[in-house]
Amino acid sequence: MPILDTSLHSLKRIYRGKVRDSYELGDDKLLIVVTDRISAFDVILDDPIPYKGQVLQALTDFWFEKLDGVCPNHLTGIDPTSVVAPDEVEQVKGRAVVAMKLKPIPIECVVRGYIIGGGWKDYQATGKICGIELPKGLKQAQQLPEPIFTPAGKAEIGTHDENITFEKACEMVGRDVAEKIRDYSIELYKRAAEYARTKGIIIADTKFEFGLDENGVVRLMDEVLTPDSSRFWPADQYQEGISPPSFDKQFVRDWLETQPWDKKAPAPRAPAEVIEKTSDKYREATHWSLWRCFSASGY
Repeated sequence: MPILDTSLHSLKRIYRGKVRDSYELGDDKLLIVVTDRISAFDVILDDPIPYKGQVLQALTDFWFEKLDGVCPNHLTGIDPTSVVAPDEVEQVKGRAVVAMKLKPIPIECVVRGYIIGGGWKDYQATGKICGIELPKGLKQAQQLPEPIFTPAGKAEIGTHDENITFEKACEMVGRDVAEKIRDYSIELYKRAAEYARTKGIIIADTKFEFGLDENGVVRLMDEVLTPDSSRFWPADQYQEGISPPSFDKQFVRDWLETQPWDKKAPAPRAPAEVIEKTSDKYREATHWSLWRCFSASGY
């Protein structure tokens, strides 16, 4: 049964995000449950995407393990099913994590290895992305000489994140923290992209989120390298000059672009075919050779 909203009576919900619901666990931990909600253009759609929550959590778990050692993270190792009432287990099984309670750093840490999406539009207009001057003559979807860090200021739900320069990020959170999240983000992307390429997958771009613990340590948090936070392309279908097919929520974005909509809430109701095909795209993400450990998951 798809979960659009959680209803845990044994814990206090303190936050409802675009996709995740957070519940308080004492003073220092959170239970974060990944629902089947989907957002596009920073607007939450009214219909859930079946299996989406399990897919996002499975991939996040995979990448946290794969990239362990690059930087500290928010994991506690506590089983989410052990902190809820027996009648609530099905709401969290396979789609939740018990995490440290952190102070979120209000910056989306976007890393781009290829020029696509909003970055491509900015480049066409200015020759830059987030103030970074790029070589002339780049084609759509072309690989950049080196991955670039293009931060965005986090916005309230229902409004759009705003691309900012690195200097603006320094003003917002301090240079030490800004440099740390930049360096962590680029290293995480490089390692993930290198591994994925050996499995026939291109990670075009992705975004990370970080928070500060009670000692001021910067920790990786939220989701990591999922279809919601990244663009994944099959390498055997990649070519410059076009927008390659992708295993992410681009399918629902593309449908929304055909609708008479101002990209403000409420979003148009998606037909059943779009919901089904979007669910299929998410489930494909767990069946690539890249994620072989999930091939028997049943998603």
